[in-house]
Amino acid sequence: QVQLVESGGGLVQAGGSLKLSCAASGSILRLDFMGWYRQAPGNQREFVAAISSRTGTNYADSVRGRFTISRDNAKNLLYLQMNSLKPEDTAVYYCNAGPSSLPSRRSWGQGTQVTVST
Repeated sequence: QVQLVESGGGLVQAGGSLKLSCAASGSILRLDFMGWYRQAPGNQREFVAAISSRTGTNYADSVRGRFTISRDNAKNLLYLQMNSLKPEDTAVYYCNAGPSSLPSRRSWGQGTQVTVST
């Protein structure tokens, strides 16, 4: 399984922007699913955005229009550009990647904290 390392989290004021990165240990060309999930304290991990060869680009309703997911196959990187951040976006953000047809075979990163202050 590929190893994933997230970076780019931090503290930002509401309305601000952050760009998260997820670095893969090898080529991401074979990873037909790459996505971002998040988990706030006391909540379950939830889907944020994904790029899949089967379904294209998808976003959670709560972030559509504010977040943009992209991937750079040459650099083996996945990105999440987050604009117009809200306090409710505060969470640990996780990168997830692997076969689109086998979610149980996908890898997770260790997460990066995003905190949005009022």
